[in-house]
Amino acid sequence: MHACTESAEQGLYTRPVYNLSREDSSYPLILVCEHASRYIPEALNNLGLDDAAAREHIAWDIGALQLAEKLSERLGATLLSANYSRLLIDLNRPRHAPDSIPAQSEIYQVPGNRDLDEATREYRRQSLFKPFHARLQTLIDQRVAQGQAVRVVGIHSFTPVYYGQPRPLEVGVLFGQAKTYAQRVIDGLGQHPLKVAGNQPYRIDPLGDMTVPVHGDARGLESVLIEVRNDLLRTPEAVSLWAERLAPLL
Repeated sequence: MHACTESAEQGLYTRPVYNLSREDSSYPLILVCEHASRYIPEALNNLGLDDAAAREHIAWDIGALQLAEKLSERLGATLLSANYSRLLIDLNRPRHAPDSIPAQSEIYQVPGNRDLDEATREYRRQSLFKPFHARLQTLIDQRVAQGQAVRVVGIHSFTPVYYGQPRPLEVGVLFGQAKTYAQRVIDGLGQHPLKVAGNQPYRIDPLGDMTVPVHGDARGLESVLIEVRNDLLRTPEAVSLWAERLAPLL
């Protein structure tokens, strides 16, 4: 019997793993929102977190889905977005990265992820991680096979305070090999009165990141990850403003 079938979580992941919008778009951009949802099946009791913590940024990227949806709408671009919390398994981490299934996220302990057996870890990989990335790979494969241009852009948000330290940065453009594309986005954002930087507040690391290194750089495709500070994405008007800024640059 395969180890993943022996997990105590067997049968819990009945919600679709992802949402896919505008699948047949001819626009040469695939938007990816790996941290779109904070949903955790009720039987897992928020992985031991209280309700307030389970709504915090540790469970999802606040405002990222709304921004990704608005960009998809404005550009007519394909969007693949996750339907489960990154606390179950982080879709923007390699499967065996230490924080793929975090027992601690920033200052928060995640009791439900502590001392997980390998069967449960593998079940989450097979149930949540593998289908998401297989679908993204297929989307790219189909377009490449048809001779279409493809760019891959992840949409994320970050906290205004991290481990007690304020973050003045408002938007970051993270990149690996796609330096020219990233610089074009950075320069475009720099035309606005914004605090913008490349490879901040994080850097792309092939050992710690998934979407850009695997689906972009490894395939020779232009790919970046956009990080917007989440206090700047709290209203529909704010989301629309960011979409207006970003859409012409992507």
